[in-house]
Amino acid sequence: MLGAGALWLLRRRSLTVSVAVVAAVAVTAMLAGTLAVAQAMFLSSHDLSVVTTVVAMAAVVSLLTAVLLGRWVVARSRELALAARDFGDGGDFSAPAGPATAELADLSRELAATSAKLAESRDRERALESSRRELVAWISHDLRTPLAGLRAMSEALEDGVAADPDRYLRQIRTEVERLNDMVGDLFELSRIHAGSLALTRSRMSLYDLIGDALAGADPLARELGVRLVGDRIEPVPVEVDGKEMSRVLGNLLVNAIRRTPADGTVAIAAERSVDGVVLSVTDGCGGIPEDDLPRVFDTGWRGTHARTPPAGAGLGLAIVRGIVEAHQGRAAVRNVSGGCRFEVILPAAEA
Repeated sequence: MLGAGALWLLRRRSLTVSVAVVAAVAVTAMLAGTLAVAQAMFLSSHDLSVVTTVVAMAAVVSLLTAVLLGRWVVARSRELALAARDFGDGGDFSAPAGPATAELADLSRELAATSAKLAESRDRERALESSRRELVAWISHDLRTPLAGLRAMSEALEDGVAADPDRYLRQIRTEVERLNDMVGDLFELSRIHAGSLALTRSRMSLYDLIGDALAGADPLARELGVRLVGDRIEPVPVEVDGKEMSRVLGNLLVNAIRRTPADGTVAIAAERSVDGVVLSVTDGCGGIPEDDLPRVFDTGWRGTHARTPPAGAGLGLAIVRGIVEAHQGRAAVRNVSGGCRFEVILPAAEA
């Protein structure tokens, strides 16, 4: 009981002190028991002195062992604390060299895993910050251009110097619709990032979903001389938000059509897989550099200037990924012969 009280009072001190107290309590208890038994058995003074000497030597050895063990554990703990402080300041965790107890070894492994996760988080944070800066710069540029045109055309109409007022009015309407689409994309993206994208799921056929998307993209394809192909569509039911998934397919088709040269082909397909349902859009853009593939779905990313159309703020594919992930699916892209293939993997509807 006295040992327990001493440990309670010294609970905030070094581990070396606690280990020494435990050793002292054990030796003292053994000494007290030995003396009590010696007195009860009426040992001679010589035998009692021998027993006392042995117990005293055991006490010295026990205390020295306890102090050395405690100091070794404390030293290892300090090395581990310094290593943890280094990766907490932004570096990588490196476990101290040398042997360690099982508990300290487990703690080192956990700290190494935490360090790796923090490094990934810092990389994601830097990538997000970079994409935000790019988005602000590109949005500012894309807003400034149509606004300058709208101002010039409105001043021309106001001053009565427009040679063809009807053409100016049509151009103004086109620019306003472009700005409206851009604002709509920004609003959709803000809802996705805020986690407030509400989905109204319903069971529907892929035929209807893809058919509507092809019908909506057909005028742009005809204007740019691109063929749309949708001949590999398996009859797979899905439970999705029809409006949002139509936007996903529309964004993918428009993106593919704009990046496919005239007389090229954009193919859309749907098939079963072990992961669920795979919707794919394959274009003839010539491929994406391997270094850019991980950034394709980032907010504001538009690739090289040669592959960037004059319209668009680089939000379409970011919206695609956000909507697909809200459906517990995932979006991916890879290069194929002559172009690239965008894939949307969705969970299959239950039978």
